[in-house]
Amino acid sequence: MSEPGSEHSSVVIANPWRRLRQHTDARIGLGRAGGSLPTAAQLAFQLDHAQARDAVHLALDTERMIEGLAKRFPLALRLHSVARDRSEYLRRPDYGRRLDAESEAQLAALDRAPCDLSICVVDGLSARAIHEHALAFLDVALPKLEHLGLRAGPAALIEQGRVAVGDPVGAALRARMSVVLVGERPGLSSPDSLGVYFTWDPRPGRRDSERNCISNIRPRGQSFEAAAQLLAYLAREACALGASGITLKDDSVADSELGDGHQGNFLLS
Repeated sequence: MSEPGSEHSSVVIANPWRRLRQHTDARIGLGRAGGSLPTAAQLAFQLDHAQARDAVHLALDTERMIEGLAKRFPLALRLHSVARDRSEYLRRPDYGRRLDAESEAQLAALDRAPCDLSICVVDGLSARAIHEHALAFLDVALPKLEHLGLRAGPAALIEQGRVAVGDPVGAALRARMSVVLVGERPGLSSPDSLGVYFTWDPRPGRRDSERNCISNIRPRGQSFEAAAQLLAYLAREACALGASGITLKDDSVADSELGDGHQGNFLLS
């Protein structure tokens, strides 16, 4: 007989959907013990909740990330939003959308030619996603963008930032397009989800409807290959259309010039 409290004990009533859990991280088929969840399911929920909270508060490893970006770009900038610390960042979302004075001065001092792409890596709400996936995604995406003849400018690592903080960076670098890699808000099964936001003609004041978002990039979500393929598609189509966001429709499923046209998990911002 199984030990009391185990999921195979007679106390626990199994759910016939349990076998579907091998295909999803969603909380299905957990079974029940009386009117409650089994102990194992409840403990797993508490663990996932703790990991999500930890991801929000984890500090960005700036030294490691700057070193990684410096190996991939001719210049890597370390910038900061107006939010001075994590507490202020969480209380004032608007502060995370703007650069502080020192960062603005650093960008203003650059004397560089215009570029096609501004690449920003932003901690967002999950530095863990940046630590685990940002550089690996860039290693897949950059060759595809270069294949289109697009030239990236300096890369910017931005602390305490949100998506829109990429707009002033792109404007300062005189970039035609902005690509922002950001740690997404952690879910109970996805504390490491990376998002990529694409904006044509970045400048302060851009609306979310003028961006495209590729979401849930991680090993158990959308693959680096599929996300990079979609980013390259969006960049190519934006160059032809001169716009991004809701004006730029995703027809990548029907497209074949960039590969098999796998759409993946594509969302409008």
